[in-house]
Amino acid sequence: MYQKTMSERDSTSLLLALLLSVASFASVAAGDGEAKALLNWRDSLNDESKSTLSSWSNHTNLCKNWKGISCDKSMSVINISLSNLNLQGTLSSLNFAAFPNLLYFDISLNQLYGWIPREIGNLSSLLILGLSDNSFSGPIPPEIWNLTTLNKLDLTTCKFTGQIPHEIGNLKILNFLALGDNFLSGSIPEEIGMLSNLSHLHLGNNSLSGRIPSSIGNLTMLQHLFLYMNNLAGPIPNELWKLYYLNNIQLYVNRLSGPISPSIGNLTNLEILAFTNNRFFGPLPPSIGNLINLWHVSLPSNNLSGLIPPTIGNMTKLKVLQLENNSFSGQLPQEMNNLTSLQSVNLFDNNFSGPLPQNICQSGMLANFSAFNNHFTGPIPKSLKDCSSLRRLRLQNNQIADNITDAFGVYTSLDYIDLSGNQLYGHLSSKWGKCHNLTGLIIHSNKLSGDIPPELGEATKLGLINLTSNHLSGKIPNEIGKLIELVQLSLSHNNLSGSIPSNMRSLSRLDTLELAANNFNGSIPRELGELKSLIVLNLSKNKFDERIPLEFGELLDLEQLDLSHNSLIGTIPSRLGMLTKLQLLNLSHNNLTGRIPSGFSGSMSALSTVDISYNLLEGPVPTKPAFHNLDALRNNKGLCGIVGLSPCGDSQTNGRGHKSKKFLIIFLPLLVILLLVLVGAFFICSRKATKAKNKDDEKIPPEDDYFVWSFEREILYEDLIEATKGFDERYLIGQGSQGSVYRAELPTGDIFAVKKLHSIPSGEISNQKAFKSEIQALTEIKHRNIVKLYGFHHNSQFSILVYEFLEGGSLDNILKNHKQATEFDWNKRVNIVKGVANALFHMHHGCSIPIVHRDISSKNVLLSSEYNEARIIDFGTVKFLNPNSNNMTTFAGTFGYAAPEIAFIMKANEKCDVYSFGVLTLEIIMGKHPAELISSLAENSNMNDLLLKDMLDPRLSPLTKPILDDVILVVKIAFSCLNETPQFRPTMEQVSTEFAKTPKSYSEDQFHTITIGQLMRD
Repeated sequence: MYQKTMSERDSTSLLLALLLSVASFASVAAGDGEAKALLNWRDSLNDESKSTLSSWSNHTNLCKNWKGISCDKSMSVINISLSNLNLQGTLSSLNFAAFPNLLYFDISLNQLYGWIPREIGNLSSLLILGLSDNSFSGPIPPEIWNLTTLNKLDLTTCKFTGQIPHEIGNLKILNFLALGDNFLSGSIPEEIGMLSNLSHLHLGNNSLSGRIPSSIGNLTMLQHLFLYMNNLAGPIPNELWKLYYLNNIQLYVNRLSGPISPSIGNLTNLEILAFTNNRFFGPLPPSIGNLINLWHVSLPSNNLSGLIPPTIGNMTKLKVLQLENNSFSGQLPQEMNNLTSLQSVNLFDNNFSGPLPQNICQSGMLANFSAFNNHFTGPIPKSLKDCSSLRRLRLQNNQIADNITDAFGVYTSLDYIDLSGNQLYGHLSSKWGKCHNLTGLIIHSNKLSGDIPPELGEATKLGLINLTSNHLSGKIPNEIGKLIELVQLSLSHNNLSGSIPSNMRSLSRLDTLELAANNFNGSIPRELGELKSLIVLNLSKNKFDERIPLEFGELLDLEQLDLSHNSLIGTIPSRLGMLTKLQLLNLSHNNLTGRIPSGFSGSMSALSTVDISYNLLEGPVPTKPAFHNLDALRNNKGLCGIVGLSPCGDSQTNGRGHKSKKFLIIFLPLLVILLLVLVGAFFICSRKATKAKNKDDEKIPPEDDYFVWSFEREILYEDLIEATKGFDERYLIGQGSQGSVYRAELPTGDIFAVKKLHSIPSGEISNQKAFKSEIQALTEIKHRNIVKLYGFHHNSQFSILVYEFLEGGSLDNILKNHKQATEFDWNKRVNIVKGVANALFHMHHGCSIPIVHRDISSKNVLLSSEYNEARIIDFGTVKFLNPNSNNMTTFAGTFGYAAPEIAFIMKANEKCDVYSFGVLTLEIIMGKHPAELISSLAENSNMNDLLLKDMLDPRLSPLTKPILDDVILVVKIAFSCLNETPQFRPTMEQVSTEFAKTPKSYSEDQFHTITIGQLMRD
């Protein structure tokens, strides 16, 4: 056997030691370079971030002691995980080249900002890159598309702009791609189909356009596809229906069109299907019944038609079925009775006919069933009548015929029921009084008879009772006075008689009282004058006599007063002239005498419709336009003074004619002299102006090119162009559907926000209506919580609006940024809520014409640098509420904030803003959009047991006194604003009034037990 000599053995040992030493030195050198790169970056962050990363030190082991850092066996960094640490700064100081072996880089959920350095492309071994939930901006660096080892790329919820490039196809082993919630534009490139390993694709909530590429069919492993809230158009490519592993597909709020392909039946693993707000048409294919794992189907607001296929009965796991606002027709298939897991069903606004499904509540879990505005016939199914889990039942405007005397039982969870506009008959059951959570009872326009049961007064949460247009008789029970939450009581067009109970004075929240066309008699109780919240009071077509109560002059919120067709006597109370918000006044067909009060000529600026015909009135008629309709003045004793009536004599004007003549004798010569002086001044100024015009003609811009400015220092339009470098993306701070907003800092130090409206290829501005609306609104509204408009410019290429700049940025970005959200403490949040409320109160009630914003959202609220002042922005969708118009409108608003009724009534009113304010308020308190909470509350009564403390933003310190009381009040008001019935929502005046009061005091122990249900009931 060969034996090594001693020399050979020594040489081998020496060589081995040398190699180990070199390897060790290389490892240490690599570690030193990585440590230096990390320390340099840490030192570029703010002080709080440095403190968070205090374990990073030259005196500690990089791989063992540094927070968020992991190494491989060779002591080289392979993992940087710094998610949700409140880090603030940029990446510009991070030397990416120092990390050749880095596999995981996750810095999501921080406050990092600025552009992503192109050097990030040096991370050639990277498997996971997570930059989501920061404030990074600018385009996504092209070098990212060369990181071919990437398995997961998450860039969601930042401010990235630009397009998705064709080079995305380089990432062939990518499994997870999320670019949603940014400002990306352009089309989805065909190369997306090269990512054949992709299981998750999230491109939602951007500004992507064009079609869904057919190459998406190559993503055969795809499970989640989120393309919602973009501008995608055209049909869904047939190739998509081959993605057999799809579990969740969300395409809502786009412009997609075409029929839903029968090939949808291939997606047998699908659980969630959301196609809301698109332009799909045609029938539902029978193959949809193959999707036996579906539990959520959402197809509202399309143009779908035809019959519901019987195969829908195969989807036995279905919990949520939303088919509303389409053109479906025919009878519902019997097979729907197989859907034994249903919790929420929306069928409204279609053309369905025939009977309702007999076993629709067989699951015992049905919480919401809405089938209004169809042609359903037959009785109400027994399963619905016995459905104790129901929270909302809406069957109005069908042809349902049934005796409801004993049809309904006691529903402990029922919140709202609307059976109006059907052919129901029988009596109102006393059992309704035992539905202690009931807030709305609406059964108008049916054939009900008998008395209103006194037991109804036990349903003390009732806010809306509408039993109009039935055959009810008897008296209004005194027990109605117990319903202190009542907002609307409508009992018109029945056979009710007797007097109005005086204890109705306790209904302090009542804003609508309609008792017209009954047989009430006697005097109108003066106690109605104590209902200070009244907006609508209609007592017409009864048998009231005596005088109009003087106390009606104290109903300062009253907008409509109709006392016509009674037997009222006496004069019109002069106090009615104090009703400055009154829009409609009808006193016709009575026995009123005397003169029209002089106060009617004064402050009643809102008055637009007046009818005082068929009385015994005399004397001068006010000159207001509301009194110019002669038909509304006819058949009186001696009205005079306006065109079409006889002139008033001296005796009729009480000597005012004599005083007028004396006035003219004294002052007419002075007026003539003043007129001559003004004419002379006009000619002098005209000559000067003509000279100036001839001299400076070349300085006057053409009619289609103008710049209007109102800031204290004069600037030029060119200064704004220079400050933004021609609207360069580096200065982009926000982007919306109408335009992009840029930061413009001038040499003077003044900073402005400049909004440039989007243009179309022809050069014309695509939304001139929004441009004009914003100017009109912001010149009309002056309020500390509404953004200031300093100027605007228009030329043939584009239009811009120049506003004050607020350093804090948008509320949306602050809530998404961990550090900023923690600085946005409870006191500041409450103040911001109150500020927005005050602004809306001013818009709705403080302007000459009420103004509705229609797009209140966290993106449209800016905050000051200290987060203690709010400004509402983006007035391009405002609506001026004309009292002489029906105020019909197209849809405007942001998905998730818009009131539910705007989708089908398309009528602008203040209550739409109130709903959006409720959503915004919860978002501020929760720290995130409350969509899930609102949806859960609508579909699951168990959510009422959720503790208030568990829904608060967990990033803030626990609530303590005294701000604890304010937050409870804020949440309580927010829920009242979210009532699905607009009449139940408070006005913004009521909201501001509540905020001005001292809130109810709670102990900290009480706070920990308060539930959502309690706040919604209180």
